[in-house]
Formats: sequence, structure tokens, C-alpha cells
Amino acid sequence: MLHYDAPTAAEAAQLMEQYQVGSSFFFSSPRKTLLTHGEYSRLPVPVGTGHRSLPERVRELLEYAKQAGRPDAVVVGAIPFDIQKPASLFIPLSAQWHDSLLFSEGAPEMPRISSYKVLSVPEPTVFKEGVNRLLDLISQNKLHKAVLSRTLDITLPHALSIPHILTHLAYHHSHGYTFAVPLAPKLSHASSPDAVASTRTLFGASPELLITKKGSRIKGNPLAGSAARSADPAEDQRRAAALLSSAKDRYEHAIVIDAVASALQPYCRKLEVPAEPSLIQTKAMWHLSTEINGVLKDESVTSMELALAMHPTPAICGTPTDAARDAIQEIEPFDRGFYSGAVGWSDANGDGEWAVTIRCAETEGTLLRVFAGAGIVTGSIAQAELAETSAKFRTILAAMGLNEQQTTMLEEE
Repeated sequence: MLHYDAPTAAEAAQLMEQYQVGSSFFFSSPRKTLLTHGEYSRLPVPVGTGHRSLPERVRELLEYAKQAGRPDAVVVGAIPFDIQKPASLFIPLSAQWHDSLLFSEGAPEMPRISSYKVLSVPEPTVFKEGVNRLLDLISQNKLHKAVLSRTLDITLPHALSIPHILTHLAYHHSHGYTFAVPLAPKLSHASSPDAVASTRTLFGASPELLITKKGSRIKGNPLAGSAARSADPAEDQRRAAALLSSAKDRYEHAIVIDAVASALQPYCRKLEVPAEPSLIQTKAMWHLSTEINGVLKDESVTSMELALAMHPTPAICGTPTDAARDAIQEIEPFDRGFYSGAVGWSDANGDGEWAVTIRCAETEGTLLRVFAGAGIVTGSIAQAELAETSAKFRTILAAMGLNEQQTTMLEEE
């Protein structure tokens, strides 16, 4: 396991008091916590350039900061699902580094929100039609796997408290990656008075590590194959055992592991890939998990280069990648934006940590969009995949004080 040296542990409540909506970036992992303030410089939006130039542009941004007297600068932010679209990456004015968070008083109780509107995009029946379209492509050997996602567009009675949500997520998902990224406002929301006065924020609690790098050592933790948790302990263990022995889910997982290992192998003089997956759990889900560890041939390779070498993995796109991406863009009736991209940080040494941007939402004023997806392979059943996305929504819904059962019922009608 990689180790980061950090000055102190941080009391979550005190750290979140310093969080400023619209100007702070937050990223908490099992190893390290980062809270930044302000913006020193931002990666410009290029014209006609793709993902191959992104690590080079980030390196230049960090080099400019170093020449200006900021040798410890760090780039933070989010990379979109479609790497041809602009990333949201910047160097903050200041950064606070801490060990993992402390919760002496537990997570705050989220006030229940009972009055809100929910729109499922697409509608559940249309989502299931999309699953069946993908299964047809798979049966024709045009695809092996594709990840189909949907959203809940929620109109709230008031704007959310991002610090409270982050504290709740970090407390209940301490083994994962809690994050918040300030994004540019959407002009289409300008008609909302709340949106004009606020800013757009991407936030969530991802269970999936894309890559972490410290010196020559790297680690990734791909997840694929999922099952909803149960409140009944016996049923919960039955579901976990069923997932671990499921031929369909193990096949889905193997596709992801093979792709990730193939992407990392050219960079590594040593790469350890376990032969069998294990189980990890979040509050809402069981996942098949494989922890991959490696030693780089060249320590100067950056965490962002490694992240983009893998992105998008079959865990959030599919395989073959181009065919899966084309199918997703044809079937999904919305732009994923930063959902199923990557969120994290990278420093001037190339060290850094990037999580897959899942179990997430975007909010602006009283508008909220929550994302969830499911991997479609041979043996997938449309109704079961719909239920899986509903289960994945619960991570965010619970953190916001929304009635999970009521919201699920509304969006499945």
C-alpha cells in the first residue's frame, strides 16, 4: 500500500468550516485529505486538441507556477468522460494537506427534505429499452460490454449545504474518495435567481480509485460487478456471496481488469494483478474489486498520464472502447459531462491521486442532477440493471436528506 507523509490529522467539522462554495476544492481519500482555496491559474480551454496534450499542458502550468515562486503548486480538478471536451483543472492559491479525517462527533444529521420534484432522464422504460439495444449489439459481437447511465434531475426547495453533505459522505464512506469541485455556471440556468447567486459544484463519494502515484510506486483499484446492500444482515451476506460467485459479474469484472492491466503494463517494470477479485462494500452497494500495484520504469511519468492511459476504463464505458462510447452517445439522452470522468490532484513531481467520478451529482442553486450507471454484458437483465442504478443513487440521496424510498418510487413510476 502506498504511503503519504502528511502533517496532521484533521477534525472534519473544523476543516469543513473553512470550505467556501465556488472557490474551494476538496478531496479526501483513505490516505490523504486536501482542501484548497481560491484560484491562482487555470488550465486554458484548448482549440482542437485531445487528451494526448493534456498531461503536457498540465506540466507546463505547474512549471509556470514554479518559475513564479510556487514550487509546491498542485493541479486539482476534474476530467470529463469525453476527453475531447474541456477539463476543469486549476492551481489553487493555497492548499491544506492533512491525514485522513477525524470524526469526534460523528456525521451531522441531514435535515429531511420532503418537498421536491424528480425527473428521471431517461424514463425507466426508456432506460430498459436502451439496455436491450445494447444486448442486441452484444449478441451481434459488436460489443462485449457497455455502461449505460441515467440521471435524476431534482428541483429542491432551497440550495444545498455542500460542507454538510461532504462531511456526511466522508463519514459514511471513509474507505472511498469524497470530493467537491467548483465548476463554471451553466448559462441555461441563468433564469433561476438562486442559480445566478450561486455556483455550480460537482460532488460525490466514489468507491473507485483510478490511480495513485508516489515516486515510482502506483496503485489502481478497478471495480466492476455490483449488488445492492440489504438492511437484513443474513440477506446482505447472501447477496455478497452471490456476487462473488456470479459468472456474469466475474466476466464483467475480468473485462475491466484485463484492460487496466494492459494499459499500465507498458509503464511498469513490475505489475501485480491478483488472480481473483475480492469484495468491497459501501453503505449502499457490494462491488467486485481488484487492487493492482506496480513499480514504474520511469518515475517521471505523471499520475495524470497514467490516468489518461486507462481512461475511460470498461468499468465506466465498455469494450471495445470506441464502439461502446459510440453506443453510449447514441442511446443516452444527456451529456455525461464530468460524470464517469476522473477527479483528483497532481503535483510538480507527477505524484497524485485520481478517483473515478461516480456516485456523484452536480448542483447549482436549487437544481440538482444525480448520476448512476450499470454495466451491460451477456446475461444482463434490463429490470435488474434499472434496479442497480436506483441502488447507486442512494449514496447521494441519503447525503442530501432526501427520502430515498420516495425518490426511487417517484422515478420508477
